[in-house]
Amino acid sequence: MKTKLHELLLGNKSAHLLYAFNSMDNYMKTVVRYILDGIAKDQSIILIENEKYLPFVMRELKIHLTDNELEKIHIVNNFDFYFSTGSYHPPAILGHIEKMYKPLLDQNKSIRTWTHVEWSTIEGPLAIVEELEKVVDKLSADLGLTIMCAYEEEGMPESLRLSLLRTHKFILNDDGVDYSDYYDMENIIEI
Repeated sequence: MKTKLHELLLGNKSAHLLYAFNSMDNYMKTVVRYILDGIAKDQSIILIENEKYLPFVMRELKIHLTDNELEKIHIVNNFDFYFSTGSYHPPAILGHIEKMYKPLLDQNKSIRTWTHVEWSTIEGPLAIVEELEKVVDKLSADLGLTIMCAYEEEGMPESLRLSLLRTHKFILNDDGVDYSDYYDMENIIEI
């Protein structure tokens, strides 16, 4: 049963969502709408995005938000975030996550994250993506976080697609949000 993202997030303290996108135009509209909805709920936003898309996203957000609201958005370059060690390395990524979230959680802030994962740049086995997504799913549930993981669907290997469906309880597309039929909560890795 499809629902609207806004309705889903109202009823859940935490959510780990997959957004497999095909259109960059829809992607831009979705990321902006997701952030605006979070700001309207007085959430702090962590935006992990490609630097070439940031100017477009920020231009749209500046139309709708005050300077004080814009200060609630914490921007991280997705390449620096995922590849700071020179490769996609889950322990280093988890270190970044801890540094980003801890100050906000210490202030009892509600946090909404958008992360653009550019899987096509990952060298090595794509199984490491599933390993990290399992940990992020547990983190989301334990800390009450809303985390949207955006992956470009074009050319995505079937093994990665199935891995993402197993590690994300909710799937977002242009028609709304649905539950993943493949989600396996028993398979989540302890932090």
